[in-house]
Amino acid sequence: MPMRSHDIDYRILGNAMQLLEIELDSGETVIAEAGNMTFMEEGIRFETRMGDGSDPDQGLFGKLFSAGKRWMTGESIFMTHFTHEGKGKAQVAFAAPYPGSIEAVHLGEIGGGLICQKDAFLAAALGTSIDVVFSRRLGAGFFGGEGFILQKLKGDGLAFIHAGGTLVRRRLNNQTLRVDTGCLVAFTPGLDYDIELSRGLKTMLFGGEGLFLTTLSGTGEVWLQSLPFSRLADRIIAHAPALGGKEQGED
Repeated sequence: MPMRSHDIDYRILGNAMQLLEIELDSGETVIAEAGNMTFMEEGIRFETRMGDGSDPDQGLFGKLFSAGKRWMTGESIFMTHFTHEGKGKAQVAFAAPYPGSIEAVHLGEIGGGLICQKDAFLAAALGTSIDVVFSRRLGAGFFGGEGFILQKLKGDGLAFIHAGGTLVRRRLNNQTLRVDTGCLVAFTPGLDYDIELSRGLKTMLFGGEGLFLTTLSGTGEVWLQSLPFSRLADRIIAHAPALGGKEQGED
């Protein structure tokens, strides 16, 4: 049976390059993807484990199955657990790998679940279940890239997501929203989610937008980002000097 999430405290520092600082009481644990930790104070021990630790009764087969799904989607099969084993309080901090915003989402206040892009998850209180889900549109997954592989967070405590640029939260009330696939960060499970091909050959070739759009319909919460990392990377590559070119002044 899944455990109740640890009740952790936090603060988010900075603007364009934000830092998540989590304060742990003795015995509390926060989990995160490997490589996101910035610093931790004395008394905190970190350990890399297979799985998120949300279900203490999960057997080896269940852990291997979950790890296999993460491995197939290019994710690490391990999560890092940071536990405060000393007295009093101690802090551990995490940062996103690219410029953007961090937001705390209390899963218990939005119905206990959140579906997010696979790179959006930053950290969460121990007790949060992190699983991999797939879009229903297999063709869009092969040709559209982003939006095919998603992560589902379940629990009753805090989870933290990050996004490129500005992070915007929108509420849909029996409405439909069409989004550039890369700009979608997360949404609540009550929304109907689909990926569709842009209509019209001329629009696809000369419109300047992506070939695929994400459609969200129903009632729930949506989180959007203004600058997906893929778009930022494309702009950098487009303006970078050609590989192998000579430096100015070089003979």
